[in-house]
Amino acid sequence: MCGIIGIVGRESVADRLVDGLRRMEYRGYDSAGLCTIHEGDLVRRRAQGKLANLVAELAQRPAPGSIGIAHTRWATHGAPTEDNAHPHATEHVALVHNGIIENFRELREELRAAGRHFTSETDSEVVAHLVSREVEGGASPEDAVRTVLPRLRGAFALAIAFRSHPDMLIGARRGSPLVLGYGEGEMYLGSDALALAPLTQRIAYLEEGDWVVLHRDEVAIYDAENAPVEREVTTSGASAAAVEKGNYRHFMQKEIFEQPTVVAQTLGSYLRQADNSIALPQFDFDISKIRRVTIVACGTSFYAGMVAKYWFEHFARVPVDIDVASEFRYREPVLEEGGLALFISQSGETADTLAALRHCKANGQTIAVVVNVPTSSMAREADLLLPTHAGPEIGVASTKAFTCQLAVLASLAAHMAVKKGLMNREQEADVVAHLLEAPASLNAALDHDEDIAAMAHLIAPARDVLYLGRGPDFPLALEGALKLKEISYIHAEGYAAGEMKHGPIALIDDQVPVVVLAPSGPLFEKTVSNMEEVRARGGQVVLISDAEGLAQAGEGCIATIEMPKVHPLIAPLVYAIPVQLLAYHVACVKGTDVDQPRNLAKSVTVE
Repeated sequence: MCGIIGIVGRESVADRLVDGLRRMEYRGYDSAGLCTIHEGDLVRRRAQGKLANLVAELAQRPAPGSIGIAHTRWATHGAPTEDNAHPHATEHVALVHNGIIENFRELREELRAAGRHFTSETDSEVVAHLVSREVEGGASPEDAVRTVLPRLRGAFALAIAFRSHPDMLIGARRGSPLVLGYGEGEMYLGSDALALAPLTQRIAYLEEGDWVVLHRDEVAIYDAENAPVEREVTTSGASAAAVEKGNYRHFMQKEIFEQPTVVAQTLGSYLRQADNSIALPQFDFDISKIRRVTIVACGTSFYAGMVAKYWFEHFARVPVDIDVASEFRYREPVLEEGGLALFISQSGETADTLAALRHCKANGQTIAVVVNVPTSSMAREADLLLPTHAGPEIGVASTKAFTCQLAVLASLAAHMAVKKGLMNREQEADVVAHLLEAPASLNAALDHDEDIAAMAHLIAPARDVLYLGRGPDFPLALEGALKLKEISYIHAEGYAAGEMKHGPIALIDDQVPVVVLAPSGPLFEKTVSNMEEVRARGGQVVLISDAEGLAQAGEGCIATIEMPKVHPLIAPLVYAIPVQLLAYHVACVKGTDVDQPRNLAKSVTVE
């Protein structure tokens, strides 16, 4: 969602604030802005659209000052205009905000009735006015924030600057992440460690309800009850180089090609090659006693969970419920004693998923989390933390995080089967051997990048595209459709192949490309039968299969994409590659913004 950064420095901060925003632009790029304090004035610069527009504004109108706050926006309340861009400011206070203030309407009416004037349509501006009103009434910045925070309902991470205190920033968090950075005679605030990577490696993660007062040489942290507290200072490990594209055209392209490496790194944390066994991190519950698994996630992570459902039920013979996080709580799910609630998230901060996690925790479920940020809110609240090792994912459309999630979930499902006595030592070694083949198979899949690029022009003109798959390939069909929608803006749908004849086949004509995922194996013949039903009605088929499958069913397709022959267990990881590359190359043909597609943001920290 939005990204915020603050610096209490000794030298000019504008360039460093912009650099921090650049590292967080994946969180939102509807507008950007910053505010510094210089010679007793709040110096505010804002621009609609991407960060480059703010850079151009600063070139014309610099923002001097050694203290400042900055923001890159994903719009929730109010259109993505300059007036709605952060920071919001009064004569005395400037503020940046990530999250949603749910009771902003009633607060705004209260403030308007008191004669205060608003210049934006945002929910965030009310917080600036509330804090400013306290300061104007004689309150210290600390007392102003202490008074205002309990009045806010919703999720927020805040950074606040005060015109009359040019050596101080105040930050606060509830529901949205906020990181504190320790420098040499400087202090920093940021939405994530990546934003602070060039500034410092010494960070502390603020906990739920914390607020913090920053000076150049010291900080004071308070909890939700306003009691002074300390938070552990750790080394972030975030690399400033992680946000460089290298020789790749886009971050998404780079991240697609990183998958063999990061999947190998992830599997290396869960598989022991010496004896071909599975080893999970230490945890203090008996996984063999788990009676039901509830999987909750959003977007691409949800499709990873759909694949995992096949694995858990096949290997561990445990029933699995799966929900999108935004709907989970509202159906009042039945959560049985002895259940494992499994949450999947790239960021570990997704608001819907985090709310679902806390609901499950309150209802006595054991909590497992598959997450790419091991210091995230979800990670810190888990009974079993299962980190992926994908590294920072900058492209908004998830790629490498997805395949790493699949690697972890396959390992977990097999481990549960072992502990339940449903998988003997020989079978475990066989599963591990297949998983260890995945990185090489991913490399082999990437070898067909040029072939996929060469046929992308067949898909680019389409208004509608259908994806079909059976079994674990059905979630891959959904993921392929999502990728195409996200970055090329083509309407696409994924279907279980056998469901086409129950209605969707009515959509088929010679203007609708149909992408069929059909690795040779036990489900191949039935999938091909469904494909023939489509082709008989004029559908233009793109078949993704291995050489054996293409030899049997490739004739008459408008294009084919060859994948290596792999074991069904790792097929979902391998077949993620062609659907990612197809979406990528179609977007390139269309000339859309691959890394920053319209209306989207990487980390969704609002409900």
